[in-house]
Amino acid sequence: MPRTAPAVELSAEEHQQLQAVLRRRSAGQLQVMRARMLLAAGAGKLSRQIARDLRIREATVSKIRGRFAAERLGALHDAPRSGRKPKYDAATEARVLAALDAPRPKGYARWNGRLVAEHLGDVKAHHVWRVLRRRGICLERRRSWCVSTDPEFERKAADIVGLYLEPPRNAIVLAVDEKPHIQALERAQGWLRLPNGKALTGFAHEYTRHGTSTLFAALNVASGQVKEGHYQRRRRVEFLDFMNQVLAEHPQGEIHVVLDNLSTHKPKDDRWLRAHPRVRFHFTPTHASWLNQIEVWFSLLSRQALAHASFTHTTQLRQAIDDFIAAYNPKAHPFAWTKVRVRQEKFAVKYANLTK
Repeated sequence: MPRTAPAVELSAEEHQQLQAVLRRRSAGQLQVMRARMLLAAGAGKLSRQIARDLRIREATVSKIRGRFAAERLGALHDAPRSGRKPKYDAATEARVLAALDAPRPKGYARWNGRLVAEHLGDVKAHHVWRVLRRRGICLERRRSWCVSTDPEFERKAADIVGLYLEPPRNAIVLAVDEKPHIQALERAQGWLRLPNGKALTGFAHEYTRHGTSTLFAALNVASGQVKEGHYQRRRRVEFLDFMNQVLAEHPQGEIHVVLDNLSTHKPKDDRWLRAHPRVRFHFTPTHASWLNQIEVWFSLLSRQALAHASFTHTTQLRQAIDDFIAAYNPKAHPFAWTKVRVRQEKFAVKYANLTK
């Protein structure tokens, strides 16, 4: 006597979900077919009728109805299938991770997938890489950090952040630093035609040095505009000459200058500061030059004006920097300080985020 297929009684929510499967463009063909079977069965149709309408075997319809009785809408998905047992398990993954803490093989500075596989002996290198990818471990990545040891980090950082967020009324805040020894490199560059017809542009591996130049720059924190000065060296003499030029452009009002702890910025007997009482220097904590906003602008200069250029003389280099500043200043706007709290921790630095 043939068995009777289980009845399919759909709730309103299940009916809506099945209808959504039919409308979903990303739904697979088998999933759509099973949704149609269940909707037809829920409407009271027999398995024979459903099979004839959908042009499939009656046994297939009966199977899906039976799975719906046990799994409800889980019947839309493929049932687990038997297959070869996995060769590697969680214990193998634990062994791979533990191997990374073991002493490295003699002659090697760090582990890689092949070395870990050889160390374990019974694990293939491709599985080692699979474990590392799943865990987000990159053995070739090199990370670096700069932890300030300044005992007055919080006070100095709060002073500078306060200048950025709430500068003194009617005062000018400048972020000042120098970019020393910028090389004037002459690079052979041009087009390279490939056999497949494509053309690439780039640099040859050889270059010629044509001297260096030191750039002093002052970023107006309120406007984002930059004042530059070109010098051969970066001694105290050049620094004070540049500061005199900056003061000449701002003859009135207080001037607050953010600086790093370079010796040319802070001599023991600062007669220049005593001669200019309206100027006040604010020094970043030790190893925390990232608090100085001019460093962000130096990054923009390097990426947008210097990294892909070729110079035959330092004069060309300085002109290229001046041209970049001339194009940058009319469109400049202040950097947005987004770090609410800046504090030094024992093992990490809460980096300041500056967005352009």
